[in-house]
Amino acid sequence: MAIALGAAMCLGMGACGSSRGGNTAGSEEIKKGDTIGISMPTKSEERWNKDGNNLKRKLESAGYKVILSFADDKPPQQNADIENMVNNNAKIVVVASKDGTAVGPAVEKARDAGAKVIAYDRLIMNTKAVDYYATFQLEQTGVLEANYLIDKLGLKTGAKGPFNIELFTGSPDDNNAKYFFKGAWNLLEPYFKSGVLVSPSNHGGGVKADFKLADWQKISVQSWKAEQAQKDMESIIDSTYAHGEKLDAVLSPYDGISQGVINAIQEKRPDMQPGTASWPYITGQDAMEIAVSNIAKGTQGQTVFKDVNKLADATYDMILEIAQNKKVTGINGKFNNNNIDVPSKLLDPQNITKDNLTDLVKANYVTQQRFDALTK
Repeated sequence: MAIALGAAMCLGMGACGSSRGGNTAGSEEIKKGDTIGISMPTKSEERWNKDGNNLKRKLESAGYKVILSFADDKPPQQNADIENMVNNNAKIVVVASKDGTAVGPAVEKARDAGAKVIAYDRLIMNTKAVDYYATFQLEQTGVLEANYLIDKLGLKTGAKGPFNIELFTGSPDDNNAKYFFKGAWNLLEPYFKSGVLVSPSNHGGGVKADFKLADWQKISVQSWKAEQAQKDMESIIDSTYAHGEKLDAVLSPYDGISQGVINAIQEKRPDMQPGTASWPYITGQDAMEIAVSNIAKGTQGQTVFKDVNKLADATYDMILEIAQNKKVTGINGKFNNNNIDVPSKLLDPQNITKDNLTDLVKANYVTQQRFDALTK
């Protein structure tokens, strides 16, 4: 009776089978020479080129065939890329999704064909066809960005402001963007409620004290594009800061968006000068080359460094353990994709400012020669 009741509860609640992975025992061992697919969302962003090629290089060195594709920011193209991998008998498919929901049917075909599916950096939503997830501590990214602004504005030491701040979130079709903003908003919201922080523009309908996490898409930037961020920021300046009004800070979740914000300020408010009190504190993420240059010259204050070399290493280790039919190690969390709890390997991001910018060289993320060119 106890066994029957337990089985009934599993079926009724969907809980016992809701968390997948952790052990691949019973699966067919994947041999050297077998194919592994890597699907990246775009070539137009610097980091995805690094991610895809880092992982491809490591897997080919280990003796596997690799199909690496870039989806040109088009979900149908990514689905076609993954189906091509399935048709080429890929045993494992690694997917950094352009649209975490739209890619579901393609990874389901991969699983139906017997392949293991790893969501890379971005969670694949609304499907059971995800075995593992490898990413960074997502909310911590927002925490680092918010704490930088809190520190620079002196909020913890009693500064009353009010300080004018504008907020942006990432692409509305990227599940990670919500978590980045959640980490930041949890820290910034109390200052909005107390009136120390205000967002005087009507961007996204206005970010006020009653703004909710669920509203994050109202201030999002489609596809994380710098061009869209620049248009949005130009509109904000025209409506709110066109007559010398002070802009104290900008919460930007990504270096490309930060660049769009910088472009807009320099175009619309040339009186605002980096390195002076007239220039706002601006955050970012991904430690892109443009961010390295911007931080060095003072147009951007901070970025969050997510060492993609370490993410490639972590994913590579995961692939080898799956291939050798071993238990996957290093699982230290889980993310629910609205269907199952996906076993997740979560890495720690790092805060980067002008004070520790050379850490990017120490991490072999950028060469000394390239660093010098970007910063001098």
